[in-house]
Amino acid sequence: MHETVIANNIIKEAEKQGQVQELYLEIGELAHVPANELLECLKTLVDWKINSKEIQAKVKCSCSYEGHPTILERGHDSFLIECPKCKSIPEITEGKDIKITKVIVE
Repeated sequence: MHETVIANNIIKEAEKQGQVQELYLEIGELAHVPANELLECLKTLVDWKINSKEIQAKVKCSCSYEGHPTILERGHDSFLIECPKCKSIPEITEGKDIKITKVIVE
């Protein structure tokens, strides 16, 4: 239950701000845990209003391509991507982080 560990870390970090009522997250398309699994887990652990925004993955490739990768496989804590232009493995520049962007407290 990798998502539970991540969810608990998010909860602990948010609670440093006070009595949480609402939480805003940005979840990368290629984050360690798929957004739907993380949100479902958070909702079982807290009764806060949770707002999320998925951040689309962006890559940079040695062939000069910059943009969204081809996602060949997406699993729990894993993914397989390639450059849509040359089929090599590109460098991920965006879309793999989970960020707390705002916490509303009492």
